[in-house]
Amino acid sequence: MNRVSHFEIPADDKAKSTEFYSRVFAWQITDVPVQGAGGAATYTAATTVPTDPTTQLPAEPGAINGAIIEREGRLTAPVLTVTVDSIDEALQRVTDAGGEIIEGRQIVEGMGHYAYVADPAGNVIGLWENLAAG
Repeated sequence: MNRVSHFEIPADDKAKSTEFYSRVFAWQITDVPVQGAGGAATYTAATTVPTDPTTQLPAEPGAINGAIIEREGRLTAPVLTVTVDSIDEALQRVTDAGGEIIEGRQIVEGMGHYAYVADPAGNVIGLWENLAAG
């Protein structure tokens, strides 16, 4: 079974939203450089619980961290992200089940791969594949 492992909250004004979540919930907000199909970008991580310094995964079992993202295209509502063993296999299962690929496999250097898909009702879901340990 694949688990929900991350969330993303879209915002029209990321600075205003990051200030809000930081002040209201004391989340630690950090900009992280990422490399995607469109080139280099910044991902605004929202740490809601402490992370393991080696894996960057939440240190508390069952907890998840997330991000504040730019509201654009199909990413207009909060997105839950599910960790999968293989992005490629998950993308195939999505299309086989009547879903749609919104954004195919992308890499976050040193961490893993992600993609966005939509279920048959149009809800956008994130997929995450950790880099293989080695």
